[in-house]
Amino acid sequence: MNLIVNVDKNWAIGQQGKLLVSIPEDMKFFRQETTGKVVVLGRKTLATFPGGQPLKNRTNIILSRNPDYHVQGALVCHSVEEVLEELKAYDTRDVYIIGGESIYRAFLPYCDLAHVTRLDEAYEADAWFPDLEADPAWELTGESEEKTYFDVAFRFCRYERRGA
Repeated sequence: MNLIVNVDKNWAIGQQGKLLVSIPEDMKFFRQETTGKVVVLGRKTLATFPGGQPLKNRTNIILSRNPDYHVQGALVCHSVEEVLEELKAYDTRDVYIIGGESIYRAFLPYCDLAHVTRLDEAYEADAWFPDLEADPAWELTGESEEKTYFDVAFRFCRYERRGA
C-alpha cells in the first residue's frame, strides 16, 4: 500500500483543515499517481475537496466513525478493519492513503511506499505526519532535485519500508 503526503520541514501537513501550501506541480504529481487508483481518506479531508465531493476517476474509500454518514460516489467504512477488508479486493500497489492526520497514522503500519513532497520551510500547523526520517522502519530511497514555486523550495521524496 502507498501513501502520498505534502509535509513541511517539521512534518506538518495542515492548519485548520487546509493544506499548508498548494503547489501546482505537487497537485499534478498527486493526480498522476492516484488517477485510476483507490484513495483512502477521512471524512474531514473529503470535506476540503471542491464541493466536498469524492475525487473523480478514482475509487474513493472514506473512513468515518459515524454509522449514518453516506457519500454519493464513494464507499464509506466505519473502522480501519472494515477498510482493510474492502482493500482486499484491490492490488495493494493501486491503493493510496491520502489523509488526514488520523488516517495517515492508522494506515502507516500497512504501507510500504510513501510519496512525500518535502517543503523546505516550517509553517504554523495543527496537523502532523509521522517523521519518517526518525523512524528506523523507513528509508529514503529517492529524491528529486530541489524545485521552487515562487519562494517555496521543495523536493519529491520516496520512502520505502525496510524489508518490504
